[in-house]
Amino acid sequence: MSESLAEPGVVPSAGRGRAAAPGPARTGAFWLALLAGPLSFGIAGPALVLDDVAAALGVRTGAATWAVTAFGWGIAVGTPLLAGLLGRRGLRAALTVCGLLVAAGAVLAAAVPVLPAVVLGTALQGLGTAGLTATAMSLAVTPLRMGCVTASLAVVGSTAPLVGSLVNDVFSWRATLALPVLSLLALPAVLRGAPPDTVARGRFDATGAVLMTALVTALVFVPHQPPAAGVCAVAAAVLLGLHLRARPDGFVPAVLVRTPAFLFSAGTAFALAVVNFGLMYAIPERLSEHTDWTSSQIGVAMVWPLLLGGTLSWFVVAASARVGRVPVAGVLAAMGVAGAVTAWLAAAPPVLLVAQGLASIAAASGQGVLAVHATSAVPDGHRPAAIGLFNLCYLLGAAFGPAVVGLLAL
Repeated sequence: MSESLAEPGVVPSAGRGRAAAPGPARTGAFWLALLAGPLSFGIAGPALVLDDVAAALGVRTGAATWAVTAFGWGIAVGTPLLAGLLGRRGLRAALTVCGLLVAAGAVLAAAVPVLPAVVLGTALQGLGTAGLTATAMSLAVTPLRMGCVTASLAVVGSTAPLVGSLVNDVFSWRATLALPVLSLLALPAVLRGAPPDTVARGRFDATGAVLMTALVTALVFVPHQPPAAGVCAVAAAVLLGLHLRARPDGFVPAVLVRTPAFLFSAGTAFALAVVNFGLMYAIPERLSEHTDWTSSQIGVAMVWPLLLGGTLSWFVVAASARVGRVPVAGVLAAMGVAGAVTAWLAAAPPVLLVAQGLASIAAASGQGVLAVHATSAVPDGHRPAAIGLFNLCYLLGAAFGPAVVGLLAL
């Protein structure tokens, strides 16, 4: 990838806050993609091996799914928390802490064959990879580099179930659960190309961090326990809103929730993720209803639209620098709506797979395009917090999508 291609899309950062601009110029896009991409292994990698995990641990498959749930909780909670660490303590501290979390989690998940240890291990990996991904996106200040990062997440996610199954066949389920540790391969290169750390001054907003963690935890469990988790989420949101009035420059900067461009970008990313991840569960059901395909055949058929979406997203995000992010975001939103409507009305397998492809392109591309739009709309000093909260909205969309499909099927 030519460095000259990236220059027209550089986000202006004329001396406002963190010295983030030099970092991407010295850190290759490949290393940023490798730092972020393995997060998707933790989400989708265990999909086809949970029966083996349950058998080895002596539990039911339903209990084994807590390993995936714990990883989801880790990335949801870790996204704002570790993005906050990045903003307050700098790049090297964030990479060190996140690397240690991933390494410790991989050891627990792979070396201690009891369910509590496996669940704790995947949660730690989720926390660490969330921070590594937020760091990679914070360094990716051009559309070209942001496209590489988000495309890596989408491409790895589309192939993760098959990769996880193959790793299980060749090695074991323990190696499958430890696949997020591959992100650590990028740490030396990212640290070498890192800009000088600029840390935030002032007292750490512990109350804001606790309230944000409580809100995220409640939101993660809303699809599973709607009444109780919903009440807790509303209470936490109200308390956090009151806290923002008293501490506008705290853990959650008030400037973010007062910036329409940031709210639009985060909200649109959430909606696109709901559609994409919802169809990832709805379309296999539709295919099983209208074909005689086996589950393996359906799984293989689903790979190509997801892989296509992840691959094309790199080109879409890079092109947004020339075309303009607002028109591209409008087209992507239209594609997401078209994918959802097509999946709802169609029955033919090729059309259903096209619907998934449209939703995949929209979500994967939207994550990159809208992330650049969201972070360029706020002061550079708040860029890590903006990345963390933006990614949180996207990940919550990934959690809510399947739940929405389940409710519609009732």
